[in-house]
Amino acid sequence: MVMRKRHDGFTLLEVMVAISILAIALTVLLGNQGQSLRLAEESRFAFTASLLIKEKFAELALSGEELFTTEGDFGDDYPGYFWTLAVESPDFEDYPVLAGAAQFIQQIDLKVFTEGEQQALNVRRFKLVGTK
Repeated sequence: MVMRKRHDGFTLLEVMVAISILAIALTVLLGNQGQSLRLAEESRFAFTASLLIKEKFAELALSGEELFTTEGDFGDDYPGYFWTLAVESPDFEDYPVLAGAAQFIQQIDLKVFTEGEQQALNVRRFKLVGTK
């Protein structure tokens, strides 16, 4: 009867292969986690900014005042969120048929953004104004 030596455990090569596979898997998982956090932050901003834009347009409509270019923030309720309002005559250069109507229309651009304009959401509306 021939006695064979029994070798328990793993060889160095097997351990190195296992560690390599584990390192690759962890790198992929951590990369996906970072991307998920970034997408969640973008989604949160888009949701909040869209609500703030609706609120600002409602505030402007209820005030009944004449609109002019201005800017501001949302106070302590939404720190780090700012807005700009640009009011101008629309440019109907590409639509000559509408050129005469430009005097009766205001182009209103409302922009909500975070500090440093890292994230921004712009909305453009047109308002019919009376003749004077």
